[in-house]
Amino acid sequence: MADLAPAEGPVLEQILDATYEIWHEGLDRRAYARYYAAQRATPWGRAHLSRVALVDRGDVHASAKLYAFDATLDGRSMRVAGIGAVFTQPAHRRRGAAKELLERLLDRASKDGAHKADIALLFSEIGPEYYARLGFVPIVTSEQQLRVIESTRCGAPATWVRFGDDRDLPAVAALGETRAAPFRFHLNRDRDLIHYSIAKKRLLAGLGPAGARELQFFVAEEGTSAVAYVVISANRMGNGVAWTLEECGDRDPTGARVGAILQVLIARDPAEHRPVIRAWLPANFRPRQLAVVGEQAPHEIMMMKPLTPAGEAARTLKAEELLYWRADAF
Repeated sequence: MADLAPAEGPVLEQILDATYEIWHEGLDRRAYARYYAAQRATPWGRAHLSRVALVDRGDVHASAKLYAFDATLDGRSMRVAGIGAVFTQPAHRRRGAAKELLERLLDRASKDGAHKADIALLFSEIGPEYYARLGFVPIVTSEQQLRVIESTRCGAPATWVRFGDDRDLPAVAALGETRAAPFRFHLNRDRDLIHYSIAKKRLLAGLGPAGARELQFFVAEEGTSAVAYVVISANRMGNGVAWTLEECGDRDPTGARVGAILQVLIARDPAEHRPVIRAWLPANFRPRQLAVVGEQAPHEIMMMKPLTPAGEAARTLKAEELLYWRADAF
């Protein structure tokens, strides 16, 4: 019988060799391994990210990443087991290896003492049917395509914008806590999780081909404190750039400063092709400087499975009742 084991050493190398072709994101094989190792080396990654495998005498059958999140559902704190990168080694497909891995992993997560998870969360890229058979419920969400409305005065607004850095993370966390309070479900995004989310995108840009990607973190401040921020992944596409608004925050509930920051960033390059920006914006957050030019279901389908009675309320979640940033998808 195969064992459920941490994916380390030769076991991890088997997994990386097999998964590289579908999840390399433009990295070479060496950089692909460094990318995962560097995520694990962050303060949040060391405590909350691992990889597990179903292994029989050194032979990997299936594997997955496991993320341990703290979250809030209906005002109650709870643990969330995030399941990502579910993969069956080619030699063991069509034998139920992934199903066995997930069932054993979730059973362990639901009984793990002080670290017991109340909810399992994943993002399916293969449709909802497979995971629905394992008890996961799809949560209908949407992705917006945004365009920045430029000032008729043909210039940037008078907003002080600078590069963000680690000293801004406590203020960013505070902005997020205020924004999240009205929602039924949200991750508890402390400084370390925000740092991890930004570092992950920076690593992907830094380890990939030169100039292909860039991570942009900007803040607007009053006095010495950040009062609004944006985190953007910019990917070079032919002669233009595609932007993903990974996350943002604003002390102003209307998001006026976030919109102003984006206007400033657009005004930096007057001749540059204006990007359409992909985003997962929370309900009722539509800065007036942004126009929604399209909306669709994300490629990644959010799915949840209650693991304890405390998590059962997750089955009834609607899109407008949860706050989940693109930066935290896995």
